Amino acid sequence: MMNFLAHAFLSGDDKKILVGNFIADFVKGKQALNAFEKRIIEGIELHRAIDAYTDSHQVVRESKNRLRPKYRHYAAVIVDVFYDHLLAKDWKSFHQQSLEEFASVTYRTIESFSDVLPLPVKQMLPYMIRGNWFVGYAQISGINQALSGMARRTPYKSKMDEASKELHDHYAEFEKEFKLFFPDLITYTKNWRESNP
Repeated sequence: MMNFLAHAFLSGDDKKILVGNFIADFVKGKQALNAFEKRIIEGIELHRAIDAYTDSHQVVRESKNRLRPKYRHYAAVIVDVFYDHLLAKDWKSFHQQSLEEFASVTYRTIESFSDVLPLPVKQMLPYMIRGNWFVGYAQISGINQALSGMARRTPYKSKMDEASKELHDHYAEFEKEFKLFFPDLITYTKNWRESNP
């Protein structure tokens, strides 16, 4: 999924877990997975566990159902991006470090593992750093930019470039759903990490 900020936040302080969590969507198949060391593989597995939990959560389904008539199967991707916006906007409620500092440290950490990053991540990362996506997510304009970029890269007409209007029009509903869901996800992730030390 495309909620890079949430996945980075949920990785905790382990650099290798962070890298695995960040690259997970670009690692396909068991053979590709086995190319990485144990802690990075655990980060990839954490990413997939987070995605599975998110997809099955009733509150997230409510957010997706609001978008599904117009955006169909892209609704899930759009909700991921909306939730990254809501996390960025309310960052101080979740993390002691400023969003700017967290973003900078995260970018540097991922760059330091450049020798193991999949090629698409290596290609994307300079754009993410130059545009400071994590900090940009706090503004609807940053979300619009992210969604428009994804719309250009999808082979079918996704209409994702129009989706920031839905966030603007239904802001209170999405914000309420995020605030109900995200603490559950934090608890789930904490429990998963404690059972996979």
